[in-house]
Amino acid sequence: MDVAVLPWQMVLLCGLSLCVGWGIRGNFGHEYGAALPGALAAMALVLLSGREDWWRHVHYFALFGAIGWSFGGSMSYMMVVGYSHSPHRLTVFYGFANLFAIGFLWAALGGAGIALPAFLTHAQLSLFFVPIAAVFIGWSLQAVIIDWILTPRRMQRHESPLYWYDTDWVAAGVAIVSALIVALFRGGLDMGTTLVLYMGVGWFGGFLILVNVFRLRMTPPRADNWAGCVGMVIAILGYCWRYELSGVAFATLMTGFAGGVAFSLGQLLKLICIRTGLQTNWHSVMEQTQGFLFGIGLAVAFGFILNRAPLLEVGASFPNWMEIFAVFCVLILLTYVNYRKAAGTWVDLVESLPERFFGIPVVGWFRRSRGWIGWFELFYIGIGIACVWTLSTHFREPIALIPTSWLGKGQLLYLVLLWWMVIFNFERALVSFSPHRIVTEGTIILNAIICTVLVALGPQVITEQTGSLFLFNNWILQTFIWGIVVLVGTTVIFGFMKHVLYGTAHAPGAALHIRFGADSNAPKAKPQAGEPHP
Repeated sequence: MDVAVLPWQMVLLCGLSLCVGWGIRGNFGHEYGAALPGALAAMALVLLSGREDWWRHVHYFALFGAIGWSFGGSMSYMMVVGYSHSPHRLTVFYGFANLFAIGFLWAALGGAGIALPAFLTHAQLSLFFVPIAAVFIGWSLQAVIIDWILTPRRMQRHESPLYWYDTDWVAAGVAIVSALIVALFRGGLDMGTTLVLYMGVGWFGGFLILVNVFRLRMTPPRADNWAGCVGMVIAILGYCWRYELSGVAFATLMTGFAGGVAFSLGQLLKLICIRTGLQTNWHSVMEQTQGFLFGIGLAVAFGFILNRAPLLEVGASFPNWMEIFAVFCVLILLTYVNYRKAAGTWVDLVESLPERFFGIPVVGWFRRSRGWIGWFELFYIGIGIACVWTLSTHFREPIALIPTSWLGKGQLLYLVLLWWMVIFNFERALVSFSPHRIVTEGTIILNAIICTVLVALGPQVITEQTGSLFLFNNWILQTFIWGIVVLVGTTVIFGFMKHVLYGTAHAPGAALHIRFGADSNAPKAKPQAGEPHP
């Protein structure tokens, strides 16, 4: 398939899926929130790809897509958005350049995650599940232990002895240790554990060199996880070179540069909309626009890959626990870590809802400081048991509820996750609803309806596609060169557009941030003890 003949249904579904997920991500935030659109977009891409062999692996694409897109959620970008509103011209250019960089890093890691299942053999893919499970267990123990010993407060996190430029260095270290433990039990490194080690070591390499050696700080005193993400992207490219995964490397760069355009263009469109004088929640409009553009870029990037990725082994079977693990992570684990925040919002905003009733907290987060297990956890434990029980039974004797075809299974998984996300997001917003929320939650619901129609009817009109062997080596350098040209071009054009719209005035819709010059208000020192973290 040539990118010029991409089915519009796939492009639209991928764009709207990331649009819906990105709008919801903004309400929950960080890595967990960013994983939601990653899982949804990966399934959208697969279900309307026309590739039957990809349908067989749809839940694995969803899992790897969620993981890949989650990493970008660690990066701080609100001050960068503020820089693009600045009255200081150099600061504006700096803001748009860094918006492109953040969008590149976010989408590059997400694109790499989605591309991996498309280029790995059955045996290679099977090597990843134990390391992934080990890292998840390690991060869970990290959260429990840190909460038990330090009981950190989010706005005073700079007072913690683990504070290091407000980054996730502990999580990166835990991932490395988890992979080494798996390698020890397996008797050596393999493709699964090696990727975790590459990314973990790459994270530290990027952070130590860029921030600690060269003192490059994007938005002080906000988190410098961007530097760790730079290291991870470089590590993934090195991993692809070692294991001859040129297609994954191409997807990483192509999706990344498309994401850079999407992230910075979404902010420019917000500035144009604000200039009209109309009043609404333009920040949420920006986020959903960025998500839509992310999805378009992802679809276009994979348009070059659809018929150039190898044919996957449809008849090969994975152990049942791997099948269940992937679905459980996408439907249960991913939704729980996000929606427990919604339960906390209910407690804060609904006067008739106490923090505890019958002696049990509403939500406990499985943390000592919050009461370990609350009503929310009890219900989610029940849902999790029902999910595992149902799937386990299905493998012994198929049940009518689950479709027999892999396309039908993928459609069911997509629709359940989509409406689970939309309904819970609406319930979280409902307790503090206002007319402006119609622009956000209303748009999300309408887009979800369109996604439902597209995912149900789209596969019937998509031409069947097949795989082939193709080396992307010659494309990788070209993509990198043209990507740099686009980075420079968009930074100059978008910065000039801000000047055309607002001159040297500060654009409304964001706090005043000036990064350089005599009027710079960028903090230079670590936040003081007793004060909230900026």
